[in-house]
Amino acid sequence: MADMEDEDLLAALGVEVAPIKTGSHTPQEERLIAGFEDILRFVEIHGRAPEHGEERDIFERLYAARLDRLRALTSARPLLVPMDTPGLLATAPSRATPEAAEGLDDEALLAELGLAGTAGSDDITQLRHVRPFEERKAAEDIANRTKCEDFERFQPLFERVETDLKSGVRKTLRFGRDASVAEGNFFILGGQMVYVAEMGETFRTPNGEPDARLRVIFSNGTESNLLQRSLQRALYKDDTGRRITDADAGPLFGDTMEPDDIVNGTIYVLRSLSGHPFVAEHRELIHKIGITGGKVETRIANAATDATYLLAKVEVVATYKVSNLNRTRLENLFHRIFQEARLDLTIEDRFGNPVHPREWFLVPLHVIDEAVKRIQDGTITNCIYDPSRAAFVER
Repeated sequence: MADMEDEDLLAALGVEVAPIKTGSHTPQEERLIAGFEDILRFVEIHGRAPEHGEERDIFERLYAARLDRLRALTSARPLLVPMDTPGLLATAPSRATPEAAEGLDDEALLAELGLAGTAGSDDITQLRHVRPFEERKAAEDIANRTKCEDFERFQPLFERVETDLKSGVRKTLRFGRDASVAEGNFFILGGQMVYVAEMGETFRTPNGEPDARLRVIFSNGTESNLLQRSLQRALYKDDTGRRITDADAGPLFGDTMEPDDIVNGTIYVLRSLSGHPFVAEHRELIHKIGITGGKVETRIANAATDATYLLAKVEVVATYKVSNLNRTRLENLFHRIFQEARLDLTIEDRFGNPVHPREWFLVPLHVIDEAVKRIQDGTITNCIYDPSRAAFVER
């Protein structure tokens, strides 16, 4: 045994002998591989390739630009194709051209790919311009959105808030004066309206701070289940991040006149005489609530040619006289009270264009009568309308 060579001895002991591999990639190739691995991780998480677009997260846009460059760089294919199980490189680049990519030197190419190191440094082990983990996590949570499958439930809420903002019923405040995040809150983040639809149970983070998982709906029809503290961080870091205040009905009746007040007004309730099958079937339940400072008859004179009135004649089924009334606030209040019972109906106007009237509700007449009385005596704030019961219930 003493005469056996080292390799023969190891083989006799059942130990496989393999040559020690040495690094075979240049620093540029290592960086290309690392950049492509980032893209592959994105595909694994999202199930699709990164895409361009102003509405996309900055990371996704960077990955999309990087992928275009790699697709156009034919010399990189032998290096990257063995890793490309999703077949990303087989697709033609959407923006880059092969000539442009091949013409770049090492540093220019790496800069285009967002992978360049600090000038004068070739140390690929040194990370440059990397944001702290917490900041990256907050951005990723916001970016990881999925389609909101029941967005039709929330779209009327966004429309109502937008109307409230235009009329002054709600306003926006710089986030930070009040940094709380609660179920039912509205915010503006990244230029989009955000609604906190659900909040899970509160738990403690490793550093002892309270947190909770949210269901957040975005006005573009997407949603995210990010954490409460992630949403707070994102709102803090967004210079345009805003809190949307809760709706405040304000003084509907009083002694002080306001610009939109009318001295003597009328709340009117209409019933449609339309021959539309759905309207005809539920005629006794479908009502339009409006307010005017003039004569109701004048207001509805052209109902048959106005899509707002379902292109049909109407009949007045109830009126209520009021004084010193703020018309805009009262109309918004009625719409908020009965928003869950809003009629979802699309008709064609005289020119064949689709119209979606927003001021008709599936509400019994006696409930509207009760709403007017509750508004006048102030008890409307203590209850909400339950469409399943067709009645007001205590909050």
